Amino acid sequence: MGLYETWQHIVSSHHQNIAVHPADSAPLRFHDLQSLVDQQTPLPARQIQPANASDGIVPFLVQTLRAWRDNAILCPVESDLTLPKLPDADVIPAHIAHLKFTSGTTGEPRCIMFRTSQLAADAENIRSTMGLDPVHPNLSVISLAHSYGFSNLVLPLLLQGHPLIVASDVLPASLVRACSGKPSITLPAVPAMWRAWFRAGILDQLPIHLAITAGAPMPVELEQTIHQQHNLKIHNFLGSSECGAIAYDPSPEPRTGPSYVGHPAHNVQVTISADNCLEVQSNAVAEGYLPAHPSLQHGKFITTDLAELHRHAIHLLGRASDTINLAGRKLDPTEIETLLLQHPDIHHCVVFGVPSRDATRCEETVAIIRTELPLTQSEIAQWIGTQLPPWKRPRHYWFTQELTPNARGKTPRPLWREKWLNQHKIDARPHTSLVDQKSTS
Repeated sequence: MGLYETWQHIVSSHHQNIAVHPADSAPLRFHDLQSLVDQQTPLPARQIQPANASDGIVPFLVQTLRAWRDNAILCPVESDLTLPKLPDADVIPAHIAHLKFTSGTTGEPRCIMFRTSQLAADAENIRSTMGLDPVHPNLSVISLAHSYGFSNLVLPLLLQGHPLIVASDVLPASLVRACSGKPSITLPAVPAMWRAWFRAGILDQLPIHLAITAGAPMPVELEQTIHQQHNLKIHNFLGSSECGAIAYDPSPEPRTGPSYVGHPAHNVQVTISADNCLEVQSNAVAEGYLPAHPSLQHGKFITTDLAELHRHAIHLLGRASDTINLAGRKLDPTEIETLLLQHPDIHHCVVFGVPSRDATRCEETVAIIRTELPLTQSEIAQWIGTQLPPWKRPRHYWFTQELTPNARGKTPRPLWREKWLNQHKIDARPHTSLVDQKSTS
């Protein structure tokens, strides 16, 4: 059964049920959503059809269904990104119905191609892994255009009849208002959101049945503190644009270490490659990249995540491509990021390596930090110096309020590394820190 045929079955069986509860308008029932789709003029078959989340959630859903109806090739676009350069439709195989673009966290964004069956499989794998139930509607705070939002919010709504409540934004008061009168919700979010809501003191006001975090590592200390103070377990979810769901932490207890990301999702098989990277096989793995690359083909995705398996539990040890070479010793930047995020006044950070002027050192470590209260380099260096050996400590710091996770919950290292290098080239003098004046004003 195709995606649109599945949707029509959902409309038939959920005709009068509420499908979407927008923040600023009356609820839409499933038949209302179908009526909006019926008003859309047909698209040319095999046309690449962007759906932009910045147009609003209901228009995004309508454009998704329109593409499914007319056998067009859907390409969701982030609301905070410009439209990517789209490939020519004539180079896309006839069985491809959906395009995604990677976040560019590990390099240039890549175009990923999906069949309809692979999208449907991901939705079912997520439903069965997390135990999603339409009785507990999803609260929408993440971008529907990102792979995380599309698979956890859009597909469950359109293929499984899982209702969607829409918050006007991610501010604490908006969440409380969106949840007013709702008996229970499922809330997929990212760590930065969970931290902000925790600090705002609203978690006990939200009727959360299931709390999910993905997109970036959740600091273990934050996870444990929220569980201790609010009796709320935030379940870690690991996924990828290339293959959908990979792993999920189903335990009712908080994690005890940052490397554990969960057990394989239903219908997902994981192995460790000869290069110690995580390999994923499932019925939801994409058809491939465009242009093709051997890391994604034949139902297998070879990630750049260094990993270990312990009795089926997946532990991530960093990215092979992010490893910093410090005079021959290798440093995983996520180790430093995890530590920095334990500081009560650090909101966000990203760590990476840059070429050293001392050829024997190969690289030096840079930490870019956004703080809640003004902090000096010496205060951070003193704090981190008690917990790390000298060779692991960052040599350069940049304090800036501009460091904010994107809609995917990520702070792309290549982007910030390029910014740091550009700033460094502007001032050729040796630096021990680069301080954004806005952060100390």
